[in-house]
Amino acid sequence: MDIFGLSLALLVLFVGFGLLIGILFGFFGMGGSFLVTPALLVMGYDSRVAVGSGLAFVFGTSVIATLKHRDLGQVDYKLGVLMIAGTTAGIEVGKEVVLHLEELGLAGSIISVTYVVLLGGIGVFVTYESVKGSDGGPDHEAADEPADAEDIPDIAKTIQSYRVPPMIALRGGVRVSLWMILGVAFATGLLSGFLGVGGGFIRMPALFYLIGVPVPVAVGTDLFEIVFSGGIGSFTYALDGGVNLRIVLPLLAGSALGARIGSAATSIVDEDEIKVYFGVMLLGGAVAVAVREIGNVYGIGVFDVVSLVLILGSALLVSGAVVYSTVSELRDRETVTATAAD
Repeated sequence: MDIFGLSLALLVLFVGFGLLIGILFGFFGMGGSFLVTPALLVMGYDSRVAVGSGLAFVFGTSVIATLKHRDLGQVDYKLGVLMIAGTTAGIEVGKEVVLHLEELGLAGSIISVTYVVLLGGIGVFVTYESVKGSDGGPDHEAADEPADAEDIPDIAKTIQSYRVPPMIALRGGVRVSLWMILGVAFATGLLSGFLGVGGGFIRMPALFYLIGVPVPVAVGTDLFEIVFSGGIGSFTYALDGGVNLRIVLPLLAGSALGARIGSAATSIVDEDEIKVYFGVMLLGGAVAVAVREIGNVYGIGVFDVVSLVLILGSALLVSGAVVYSTVSELRDRETVTATAAD
């Protein structure tokens, strides 16, 4: 039985895959092209279709997730626009660095090593910081409530201390110099352009650890940025016939639900848990990318499949943990409410 030119089994696979990625995307503000593109490549689609369809899926999912975060008051549009301006400039500089390294014949090896080190380094840092701060941590705060000074990372406190006008008021009661925001945006854009990735795994922690906005706002604002980058990227590939709607539509059917679940979970799950899951996700990705690069260097084709299994396994584990934590928290709240009513 074929539907839209796909077998029923493949259709179910794409819808389920979309549900899984949608949860991660809504919860972390990243995870789309990080998972979809390599999966499509392993399934035999050519690079143009894999990248283009992945970007189209990222665009659609980010719109769904951003709308849910907007309903929860977790999108700072002012910060998002400033970050878009800074990251755009940074991406252009990063691309120029890559072109220069390509002329020297060093681009592939340097980018691969940097990607693995950065992915793993951020994963270790975020996991360590969240585990260290989980004991006696504060309750989850609303996006518009002033952030407790003790909840703001030390690096963000330092950046906020530079009172270089104009000062910008952000969600969470945060005030930061415009130039500090643009500087952080440029740095994250530089890394994104250099590594050739969307940069969600860089921007989300940067918004929290460097700018100092609450984690849910960091996720929502990051998704707002991805709406623009994903939209432009998918439009460009669509003009060249690189977007396969038979792939994108089933994925979006699953992610339409998953993105709303993941987005809603950010207002329920404790911030430290969000950071732990994010760190674990990045560590799994770092190991997977390292395995794939080793396979490329030594010509071991099966390592591509092993890499994909590692990525999907960590994604399935983390998304399952997100859903479990959300359900557990909702049950605890119902128990407290029922006890108070008695």
